Amino acid sequence: MSILQNPLGIHATALKLREQRIGVLASNIANVDTPNYKARDIDFSSVMATTESNNMRTSHGRHIGVSNYQALQGDSMIKYRMPSSASLDGNTVEVNTENSLFTENSMRYQATNTFLNNRIKGVMSALRGE
Repeated sequence: MSILQNPLGIHATALKLREQRIGVLASNIANVDTPNYKARDIDFSSVMATTESNNMRTSHGRHIGVSNYQALQGDSMIKYRMPSSASLDGNTVEVNTENSLFTENSMRYQATNTFLNNRIKGVMSALRGE
């Protein structure tokens, strides 16, 4: 596939998914003291693999490729996390785990965002003929 047909590649999908995961992890942290709250998370690797395998293939160079983003819609990609230690009130949020995952995901979000910004600048320079 040509860079002009899909200049951002899979990274635009990854950025959207990372943003959604930040929201899920932040919700877990906000509900750390809520009785019977179950910690949730998004398995980034499996959702990205599903999204990549659902991309439509083109049979001709002039066809426009269309991605299937059904995997990024709704709560079907959100799973419950199994806690390593049980809580008496039924809450499965472990704040240290959540903080660690939130920080890691935020750094990866920033890296993807930086990569996309550089890719956009490169495409803009190419279009201007610089």
